[in-house]
Amino acid sequence: MKKVLDILKRKGNNTISVSPGSTVIDALHLMADKNIGSVMVVDGERYLGLMTERDYSRKVILKGKSSSETPVADIMTTDLPSVNPTDTIDHCMQLMSDKHIRYLPVFENDKLAGIISINDVVKEIMLSQEETISNLKDYLYSNA
Repeated sequence: MKKVLDILKRKGNNTISVSPGSTVIDALHLMADKNIGSVMVVDGERYLGLMTERDYSRKVILKGKSSSETPVADIMTTDLPSVNPTDTIDHCMQLMSDKHIRYLPVFENDKLAGIISINDVVKEIMLSQEETISNLKDYLYSNA
């Protein structure tokens, strides 16, 4: 069974982060430059939360706030469940589906180890299914 560790090995555990005092517009520029949908919010090495495109649209745009004046700390999501590298991909998919979330921070021994997205989880499931299909084909053709 595939694990969170498999995703981190494939994509790496580089996390793009901002400080809680960064402005929303600066975080958005960083997200656009890196072509990502979220940034970690950290104070030094301490994880505080995550700012996502959804946070921006719901907590800045819809509330008429200024992107250039609002600090990330005011809109970041702080209550995301976390996973660890040994958790299964199925567990992550269930958690994301149940909580209607797109991102999960990954912690190992209380230290931030990375972040995974719903896209990462779906991709890992598809890779696993492709591997299973390939193995089944090999088995069928070897017995033909």
